[in-house]
Parts: sequence; C-alpha cells; structure tokens
Amino acid sequence: MGEHNNNEEFSFIKEQIKERPVNKRKLLHKLLWIALCGIVFGVASCVAFVVAKPKLELLTEPQPDQTVRIPENQKKWNGEGIGLEDTDPKKDGDTGQNESEHEEENTGDGGQDQPNSNGNGGASGQDGADEADQPEPVYIERDLKAEDYQEIQNKLYAIGKRGNRSIVTVTGVKNNTDWFDSAYESENQASGIIIADTEKELLILTERKVIDNAAAISITFINDTEVPASLKKYDGNTGIAIISVALEDIPEETLGKIDVAVTGNSVTVNQGTVVIAIGSPLGATYSILCGTVTSSDNTVSAWDSSYTIFTTDIMGSSKGSGALINLDGEVVGLVMQGYSSEGDQNTITALSISQLKGIIEDLSNGRAIPYLGIKVSTVTDEIAKEYGLPKGVYIKSVETDVPSPAMDAGLLEGDVIIAMNGESVLTVEEYTKRLQALEPEQQMILTVLRQNGKEYAELECSATVGVRQ
Repeated sequence: MGEHNNNEEFSFIKEQIKERPVNKRKLLHKLLWIALCGIVFGVASCVAFVVAKPKLELLTEPQPDQTVRIPENQKKWNGEGIGLEDTDPKKDGDTGQNESEHEEENTGDGGQDQPNSNGNGGASGQDGADEADQPEPVYIERDLKAEDYQEIQNKLYAIGKRGNRSIVTVTGVKNNTDWFDSAYESENQASGIIIADTEKELLILTERKVIDNAAAISITFINDTEVPASLKKYDGNTGIAIISVALEDIPEETLGKIDVAVTGNSVTVNQGTVVIAIGSPLGATYSILCGTVTSSDNTVSAWDSSYTIFTTDIMGSSKGSGALINLDGEVVGLVMQGYSSEGDQNTITALSISQLKGIIEDLSNGRAIPYLGIKVSTVTDEIAKEYGLPKGVYIKSVETDVPSPAMDAGLLEGDVIIAMNGESVLTVEEYTKRLQALEPEQQMILTVLRQNGKEYAELECSATVGVRQ
C-alpha cells in the first residue's frame, strides 16, 4: 500500500519534457534580417572607403607641384656686347656638358694644350703653330623649280598646322540691354594659346578685352569641342589674361588632339626672320600665314615697362589675334593688333614673348602684377650727353586719368629714377624687374633726380605698390 502511494507521489519524475518545435518561419526571417544587415553594412563600408580614400591619399601622399614655371630668356653679352643666347636651364645644362667635352677634346692626350684658332697655345699663351688654313666655303648651284617652292610651302604649313593644335577660340558672352530695355547677348571672340597643363586644368593665354565684363566664358578646341572656362588672372598693364579650363571637362578624344605651346626665345628674332602666324590673324580661326619679320627693334611704352614689337609683311586684320611661331614651332610673338601703329594696321604685329614670360608665369600662378603707373625710358650715354640728363630711368608720363600709386607718391614727368629701395636702377629692364619682384600693398622708396633750375636735386618718394584694374 505504501509503495503504491510513493509511486503516485513521484510519478511526475517519469514524465518526458519535449523541446518546443522550431518555428521555421521566424528562423528564416531572422536569417534574412542578418543577411540584410550584412549587405547594408558592406555597402556602407564600400561607400565610406570610396569617399574617404581620396582624402586619405591627399593627407598621406605627396602632392605634385602645380606651380607653372616658364623659363625666361635673357641677353647674354659677349665681349663686344653683340652676342645673344637662350638661358633656358635645360639648355644651359646641355651647353655646359658640351663645353666640358670640347675642352677635353682641345687638351688632347697627355694633357698638352692644343693650338686655338689664332694659333696660340690654349693655356700657355705662347705662340704655337702657324694659323691653320680655313676651308673655303663650297657653293653648289641648283636650279630651283616650282616643285621645290611647293615643297617648302608644304613644310611651312605643316609647322603651322601642328602649331594650331595649341590654339583655341575664346568666347566671352556679355549681357546687354538695347534702347528699348530688351535684354540680349553679345559675343566677343579671339584666339587663345594653351600655355600650361597643371594636371588639373589647362591654362589659356589670351587678350583681356575679349572676356572683359563677360557673364560667361567658353573655349572651343581645334576639333570643335566647346567647354566652359573661367578667368584666372589678368594684367591691366599689358592687356593679357590667363583663363582656366578644368581637365575633367575636356573629353579624352579632345585631349589627344591638342598640345601645350612651347614658348621660344624671341630675343633671337631679327629683321628677315621667317615666321608663321597661326590662330586668327585675319579673323578666320586656325589660319596659317607665312612671312618674315620686317622690323624687330621697335618698342612701345606700356605702364611700368616697354616691350619690343615685331612687325611683319603678313597681311592681317585690326581684329586679328593668335601667335607668331618660328620654324621650330615655338611661340615667339603674341599677336596683339592693339599695339600696332596706324601704318601697321593691315599687317601682323606681335609682342615679343620673351619679355612677357615673367608676367605669364605670375598670372598662371594667380599672382597680381605690381603697378606704379608711369611710362619710362632708359637714359643712355648718348641721350645723357645730347640732352644733359642724368643717367637712370626717365619718367615720360604719370598716370593721372585714374588715381595711381605714382601720382599719390608725387612723381612727376621729367623725374629720373636712380634707385629703388636703395638699389641702383639705370635701365627700364632693371626698373621693371625690381617692381615685379614686389607685392601689391608693399611700400617702396624711389630715389629720383628732379630738375631744379639748371641742376638736379635728389629726393625720395614713398609709393604703395598697386594693381591696375
């Protein structure tokens, strides 16, 4: 009886506990939710990586130098003051190497000096062998035919065609209002020269008047591709401007059909030099005109400098623009008909590119061109003797139509500048170089000689460098 009661009392111990059956629907939902969260997290990670990678690269990787540098050309005089040569650093390096090799050749084996062209020993200075016989020039007579002339023309036009790859058409759109207050748009066009590629943008050299007060600027390349552009900087003294085109806006196909122009050494351009006018010298785009320089020694005064003007026998237009290139395809002149005299309006006139290189480089790097507001000329020995003037930089006129730093400083026509910030100044080139080394709003002291009766009195004028608008 007792055992029966115990069995009944603990009978629950024999019961089996069954697990709850798996809810497959809930499990599937949970797996799908986990998978979805994984996908969202993966996409978010990818997006974050794509966005953050360029910024991390900017912070960790060294950035390329995007400063535009245009090698200047300057005169290098020989003992008689008549030699001129390019001072491009790359060419200087090559020249130095060639000179050293030449010296080695002259010394010969054993280090003994060889006779020079005058028959003297190289380093000893003693008389050597008799003067070597100079070979007589050999002249070959050849009858030129019409085909030869055509072949020359074909080669010249091939150079011009290649040069036009660096030419673009610049369009400035202005918003105007007529007499009836109706709005309309007008366009100005001129050629521009691709002057630099910074790996982010193309820089175009053109005339400021084309884009002055323009509501929109566009560039048309040689394959008729048109892209928007923006003004980077301009120089109110010379009237040139640099405009910018983002590389990302230029199709790859177009990039393969254009070139960056090579600026040459226009110091070596003389009367009779063969040149090719490209761009729109007659108004039509991508023209090619061949001719020669008829004058290379004319100068024109601009504010704070003077520039060499090349006149040619190439027919042109008062609205012509573009570039003069040499037979190597290098730009040696910037066609700016606004600098033409009345007698040269129908022929191509260009500014010497070598004298503009410093300004082009500064504008390309976004630097304002310093401005004082005077027109100057160099008092040479001959002028000093003939007119009784002291040597220095003669002030021909002072900008008074608008307020200028020169006018505010009290400079007068007839003053002769002899020093700037304590450094001697005797030529226009020296004056321009020292002025362009300054920054706008920087103070400068000019030492001038001012006529006082029959004598000149020395005085100092303080000027604040400005920017011409």
